[in-house]
Amino acid sequence: MSKTEEEYKTLGQECRGIFEKKLKDYGASWRILRPSSLTDQLFIKASRIRTLETTDENMVGEGIRSELIGIINYSIIGLIQLELGFSDKIDMTAERAMEKYDYYFAETIRLMNRKNHDYGEAWRGMRTSSYTDLILTKLNRTKQIEDNNGKTIISEGIDANYYDILNYAMFYLIKFTENED
Repeated sequence: MSKTEEEYKTLGQECRGIFEKKLKDYGASWRILRPSSLTDQLFIKASRIRTLETTDENMVGEGIRSELIGIINYSIIGLIQLELGFSDKIDMTAERAMEKYDYYFAETIRLMNRKNHDYGEAWRGMRTSSYTDLILTKLNRTKQIEDNNGKTIISEGIDANYYDILNYAMFYLIKFTENED
């Protein structure tokens, strides 16, 4: 296992733990969210990170780390919603939600390993602010695809953008954690 995969899995367990605790508090209440609402939630979190990066002011208390974890978890929720569609009620048990979470996280690790191989871990040389900008770009692309009723001419779909957003957030979280230590 590569260092990146090890870091990815370790921090992924932290994200999973928070997802699981929130699932116990709220159930799968997110099942009512349409994909466009999830995209907007991701946009809010990424925008807040950008504000924290550019102003160095934090009036809410939660910082970049918690927002990154939120982006990771909401990206997985987005992938689940794309697969299952939204519901008018909570129609998923906590166990099923965790199964879906684990499935999409594992898929993301597989994608990261393939891309990391081809790109030679170029992400390690990037600035963390670039991850924020790339996440915001992917979100704006996703909004456009949603506005086009999910249709694209040549581009990847919404799911590919959610996977990329998750990967960029995880890379940022890895670097953020390294800088904390």
